[in-house]
Amino acid sequence: MKVAITGSDGMLGSDLMAAFRDTETVPFTLQDFDVTDLDATVAAVREARPDYLIHAAAYTDVDGSERDPEKAYLINGTGTRNVAMACEEVRCPVMYISTDYIFDGEKGEPYDEWDPPSPVNAYGLSKLMGERFVSSLTNRFYIVRTSWLYGKNGRNFVDTVIRLMSEREELDVVDDQVGSPTCTRDLALKLRELIGRGYGTYHITNSSYCSWYEFALEVARLKSVATTVRRTTSEQFNRPARRPAFSVLNNTMMKLEGLYELRPWKEALEDYLP
Repeated sequence: MKVAITGSDGMLGSDLMAAFRDTETVPFTLQDFDVTDLDATVAAVREARPDYLIHAAAYTDVDGSERDPEKAYLINGTGTRNVAMACEEVRCPVMYISTDYIFDGEKGEPYDEWDPPSPVNAYGLSKLMGERFVSSLTNRFYIVRTSWLYGKNGRNFVDTVIRLMSEREELDVVDDQVGSPTCTRDLALKLRELIGRGYGTYHITNSSYCSWYEFALEVARLKSVATTVRRTTSEQFNRPARRPAFSVLNNTMMKLEGLYELRPWKEALEDYLP
């Protein structure tokens, strides 16, 4: 089996490369081709002819997407269209990594795979564009929605909190946004299990959920730091992009496919921290 991975040098991509290390892999980075260039994307995938392609490359700056939505739409929307078209040409199934931010967070309980999307920011809309392109351009696809990713090979909330705790005596973190922190290593291993199973849309996150404030508290506890973590609200924090209040994902289809849920987020975090 040959697996191509876009964004192979990114946070999730690096862990995907490790998860598939005993398999033939084709690592694609921006140096190989730009996904917004259709001809270059098609040529690269045509030459590689993988058995599967995992599209992990993305523009993930939520506030940056709000400031420059066309950049997000180009990379996450049109870029994903190009990857799907390239995969369809060589009859290669594509796995697209999407996000909990396609939902508005107003449901008040975890979202299932069939709940209607309603993004509240440009980033979420751009990722939904990618979903729609994938599902309309090929019938050999996996759409995997995940949330609140952190890992060893990229900027993330956990590492940022640790840095800020080393610099400050007090740290304000929002307590009115709830989701499931997900370790990219755990996600990558589960994506390997999913490859070759039934096509469709899946939610895959570490189990259980918390607010960003509770997430930061757990980091502080595990690192035994003295920084005082204080609750604040999204309104007080005043970020450019609105975030969904409750974007927890039910991993329903994964369980129906016979795959075990990922471990609780607290266990994954403890393993992640040195």
